[in-house]
Amino acid sequence: MHLDGSCHCGSVKFSVRSAEPYPFMRCYCSICRKTAGGGGFAINLGADKASLRVTGKRHVRVYVARLQEEGMAERTSTAERHFCGRCGSALWLWDPTWPELVHPHASAIDTPLPAAPGSVHMMLGSKAAWVPVEGRPGDARIDAYPDVSLAQWHRQRGLTSSTDEPPAGTTA
Repeated sequence: MHLDGSCHCGSVKFSVRSAEPYPFMRCYCSICRKTAGGGGFAINLGADKASLRVTGKRHVRVYVARLQEEGMAERTSTAERHFCGRCGSALWLWDPTWPELVHPHASAIDTPLPAAPGSVHMMLGSKAAWVPVEGRPGDARIDAYPDVSLAQWHRQRGLTSSTDEPPAGTTA
């Protein structure tokens, strides 16, 4: 599915192809919450990095988080969180661990996204106390990372689409 996205001020626009466009996974970690999640979580999609096209690149900034886990030395995350340097909108995450992928924030996507049949609530072990975990009965709730990737979740539900066509139940 072709996705178009942008920041709030319009300085950065991007497009990307995604075979996994359902916004189903809510991350409650402190990094996502503080950099992209006004509701206490952020939602990332999976997309093909090679298809990423960006206009307004001069306004894109990158944040690399410092990670401090209890009982461990502080370290630098491998993930690069891209955002607009003018308005601060979170745009996408890229991690060299999975160089073929890019993870646009659902909140930055302008293309209508299909409604997910359920949600996975992950990283609840680092959720802020003020954040309620909402959702539907049967939604997965996980303290850390799930055992299933974005692509696997889509495949298990028959929701993987071609990167050029809208998923079933949506229109272009």
